Amino acid sequence: MAGGILADLRNKGPSGLNTLTAADAAAKLRAGEITSVQLVRDCLARIEAREGDVGAWAFIDPDHAIAQAVALDGVPARSALHGVPVGIKDILDTVDMPTGHGSAIYRGDRPGKDSACVAALRQAGLVILGKTVTTEFASPYPAGTRNPHDPTRTPGVSSSGSAAAVADFMVPLANGTQTGGSVIGPSASCGVYGYKASLNGLDRGGIRHLKPTLDTLGLFARQVPDLALMRAVSNGKPAPAPLELPAGTLPRVGFCRSFGWDQARPPVVAALETAARVLADAGAKVADVALPQYLEDIEPDFAIISGVEGARALAKEAAEHLDGFNPWSRERYEMAMTVSEERYREALGKTARGRQVLGDLFADFDVFITPSIPDEAPQDLTSVHPSVFNRLWTHLYAPAVYLPLFTGPNNMPVGFQVIGLEHSDDETLAFADWIDGRVRHAVGDGAVVPAG
Repeated sequence: MAGGILADLRNKGPSGLNTLTAADAAAKLRAGEITSVQLVRDCLARIEAREGDVGAWAFIDPDHAIAQAVALDGVPARSALHGVPVGIKDILDTVDMPTGHGSAIYRGDRPGKDSACVAALRQAGLVILGKTVTTEFASPYPAGTRNPHDPTRTPGVSSSGSAAAVADFMVPLANGTQTGGSVIGPSASCGVYGYKASLNGLDRGGIRHLKPTLDTLGLFARQVPDLALMRAVSNGKPAPAPLELPAGTLPRVGFCRSFGWDQARPPVVAALETAARVLADAGAKVADVALPQYLEDIEPDFAIISGVEGARALAKEAAEHLDGFNPWSRERYEMAMTVSEERYREALGKTARGRQVLGDLFADFDVFITPSIPDEAPQDLTSVHPSVFNRLWTHLYAPAVYLPLFTGPNNMPVGFQVIGLEHSDDETLAFADWIDGRVRHAVGDGAVVPAG
């Protein structure tokens, strides 16, 4: 199963073992039907053929990738994903590759160590294929990666290289980070499955320039089971939590139109309304959920926290290179310098209260379904969809899973996200898998939603 409309891209370049999902590739590796070297070679062939059109990679060393695969083929499996290649967002340190943070300041910088999430994947026997393009210090300012479905369109921003690489069958797995919408947004723009963890649902240790109360790790794959596998391996677990719901479970799904619903365009509205009808027909208890006004009132506090923590994380770089920052990063840094410590602390307190308010809502629901981005990916490389449908969930530490189940009127991906309660990451993935299966069964892969 490729998932969503991803199969449409197979004929864009070499389509061998690189088109396997991570779970299928891992099964073939365990059975001795393929080798990691063969799998990695097919990924590299796809990258060679398509990278000029997509621009997903900040660093690739084919010889080093093959050398890793050779070594892994010669030792017992260390995890369920042993021998499977993965792309690493280029703000995450890698001991054997440069980490550029999307900035000229760090071009060619070699940190000499792994971030914790990279170390876990390496220890589990995954091939660290290369570093995927990110924006400058993960800011929402485009970096030149193109959408593999249409090179005239944006792939999203901060984790754009990771999403584009998975969507284009260059690699079966990749990771990313999200402050506002930088995992879910690129997933939606590129049509891949994405998972944003609860704040500490994945180990954030060793990430430079981290905004400690907001920045969250996430994963990209071609199906929900792959996300669950990679989450388990990233957390040092031998196997993922079961995706099957307990017998007799009828999911309680909240249809959450969220703040900014008026920005959702007809294809996104149609996708959500279709999903809600399908889920109700499949036995789920679907009901509208209205977010309390308090959660809208604290939205400005997100910008306060993000700005202050971002400025502190980049204090050294700003002191030495502020004129070299992109316009967004420079403006955000200068704004943060005007925020008092008292106002920052107030924002943290209101956010903590917001998590309690959200928790109360989940007394009646297992998950919400809600928009991810307002429309299909914009038709240029500089426009950025606002993270209006993402910021709240990052702000309140809710896990999110994006499902690319529909095709828009311009043959671009359209879908929605599944939101869970903080710390319910495994359960949220299980409910997302149930929802994915029911909607896919009812409408088929890439069902077209109307323009309006």
